[in-house]
Amino acid sequence: MTETLTKPRTRTEIPVAPGERATHDSSAPQPLKGLRVVEFTHMVMGPTCGMVLADLGAEVIKIEPVNGDHSRRLLGAGSGFFPMFNRNKKSIGIDLHTPEGAELARRLSATGDVVAENFKPGTMAKYGLDYASLSAVNPRIIYASHKGFLPGPYDHRTALDEVVQMMGGLAYMTGRPGDPLRAGTSVNDIMGGLFGAIAVLGALIQRGITGKGMEVQSALYENNVFLMGQHMLQFAVTGKHPAPMPARDNPWAVYDVFTVRDGEQIFLAAVSDTQWMSFCDAIGLSDLKAEAGLLTNNLRVVQRPRLLRVIGERIAHRSAADLAQVMERAGLPFAPIRKPEDLYDDEHLLATGGLADIRLPDGPKAGEIVKTTLFPIMLEGQRLGVRLDPPPLGSHTDALLKDLGCTDAEVTDLRARQIVS
Repeated sequence: MTETLTKPRTRTEIPVAPGERATHDSSAPQPLKGLRVVEFTHMVMGPTCGMVLADLGAEVIKIEPVNGDHSRRLLGAGSGFFPMFNRNKKSIGIDLHTPEGAELARRLSATGDVVAENFKPGTMAKYGLDYASLSAVNPRIIYASHKGFLPGPYDHRTALDEVVQMMGGLAYMTGRPGDPLRAGTSVNDIMGGLFGAIAVLGALIQRGITGKGMEVQSALYENNVFLMGQHMLQFAVTGKHPAPMPARDNPWAVYDVFTVRDGEQIFLAAVSDTQWMSFCDAIGLSDLKAEAGLLTNNLRVVQRPRLLRVIGERIAHRSAADLAQVMERAGLPFAPIRKPEDLYDDEHLLATGGLADIRLPDGPKAGEIVKTTLFPIMLEGQRLGVRLDPPPLGSHTDALLKDLGCTDAEVTDLRARQIVS
């Protein structure tokens, strides 16, 4: 059981665990079916990469500490992390701090096509789970490393989404002047996982040509800087410092949130001269439509403060629903202002299958069926569904260990000594 593996094992795909739901229609394309991903991840960034590959059909095995990924136990804004980013995966708990546990993890990694991790630099090397160690056993391995920073002067720092948003300009651009504000979701963590998955897909194509794997890297800070590229080039082109979005020099006159009847809010826009004419007709602004000083967008931008005030006064008595109907009939851009929970009742998401059922694996509502959002693409006209619920801790431990050659007695012994869970 403690043998040192010198070549990749032949593997079998681990079946659904006893009592586990295999959910939803599996007829959607699974272009990565047959690919095995071994994942050492936590929180959001690494799990997002694994989720993308899993949604595309890969068998993703999540190696967790014996007491579970700590994001299973987060409260508040973190309570949605685990169920959101760990669907379609299988779970095994292994104590990497023990020699036997680290050896089991190395043996399991050697059966994979892809290994994904998002721990601090140097962590994986302590257990012989870094790219150099694993590729020496399996040269075909693709190793997806997710960090706070790509290699360089900052790579020793501990990074969080909020850290890189502050130092990378995103918080400055999101907040009002003098009031930097992080974006309202884990934008860099999620994007870092997406970029990691994109890099894995590219490496898989290259491996199909050369037969050799490679290490790919994604990082929070560089993700954030990529988002800032348009504003950096704005400065390079104009010579003017980009203003935060709430105070930006808006290129369109009608492009704002309006407060209407009963305190409701709605975003309305007219971004071309043709849309302006339609907007005036739809809202009933014939006098403004005829005003020579408002005939072109640039003229309207000059008068934007007055124009927004007048429009706001004219529509203040109307309901958001009424204005939405008017804008939709006219083919004009608009948006109700919604909270996240409102999306559960969105008619478009409900009609198009954009939400899917999962069973919660942890917490006070463990076992309860709730809706989650799907990966926002279609393949052959189908959404990529949930094949497996987010896994309870260790739900595939027995099957995975037996596939590695462990006997029932050995599995029982490993569990009794808390080397696995």
